[in-house]
Amino acid sequence: MTDNKTITPPTENNTLKTALVTIIGRPSAGKSTFLNTAAGEMISIVSAVPQTTRNAIRGIVNTSLGQLVFVDTPGYHESEKKMNLRMRNIVADQLESSDCILYLIDSTRPCGDEEKLISNLLKGHETKLVAAVNKSDDSLSKPENAMMFLQKELPLLPQERIFTISAKNDQGINDVLKSLYSLSPTAPQLYPEEFYTDQEVEFRIAEIIREQAINRLEQELPHCLYVQISDLEQKSPSRMWCRAFICVEKDSQKGIVIGKNASLIKTIRIESIKKLRKIFDYKIDLDLQVKVDKNWRQNDIRLNKIFNS
Repeated sequence: MTDNKTITPPTENNTLKTALVTIIGRPSAGKSTFLNTAAGEMISIVSAVPQTTRNAIRGIVNTSLGQLVFVDTPGYHESEKKMNLRMRNIVADQLESSDCILYLIDSTRPCGDEEKLISNLLKGHETKLVAAVNKSDDSLSKPENAMMFLQKELPLLPQERIFTISAKNDQGINDVLKSLYSLSPTAPQLYPEEFYTDQEVEFRIAEIIREQAINRLEQELPHCLYVQISDLEQKSPSRMWCRAFICVEKDSQKGIVIGKNASLIKTIRIESIKKLRKIFDYKIDLDLQVKVDKNWRQNDIRLNKIFNS
């Protein structure tokens, strides 16, 4: 957990800052890991599967300097698929409405066409931009290549607002936060100090189940599923009951998610309950099933519901 309270204010006065910060980067650049580390809580699900994040997810960091409200956006990449276009629109909308932008670059991968797509999107936003070259702890990391890319593609971005970090190992996070605070306006807090996310309970449960499912499935299948919460009931102050469905596109996929002798769906359920109990201060009894929602990724009504949740 990042000890954010130790950050020393960069100005002589102690006027608190508040900012809405959009996190942008390619799929699997470490955006969700950064958000979870900075906030010290599990806010956005993490997976080695690209494009795990589908919605704009808010995480709140409160420090001695003020409040940063981070928005973890879907990985930005080139695609004409209907669902991917929805995710790209989410990113573009967040950039316009934010006070600051945090651009994360994966230092283990070459900065190719997709990275240029993002840098072109960020041109004109340099006055509110901070860049972080992530995964410096990885043996494949080549931060110097990312630095050269930034100098070439975003020459108006000051060097003092470019950092090398490891979101996974909590290295360099505080320096990034201080830089973002320096760009933030003086304003009242948007949320009470005890808040670390504004996500609804139903959304958080669905995301935990989806995380446990996609981390146990291979190839294209993780992108073919979503989680639907059909019933949610607070049985007592210490216990909640939830019925949820993992929805897939085809009958053949249903059997894969259930697994032999229902072994996989049982594992997903058990591991989801374990993680939910770390997040909520009450127990959640989970009834988890699988159903088919044919070709849901091409269904505008279904996509509207998923991306507006």
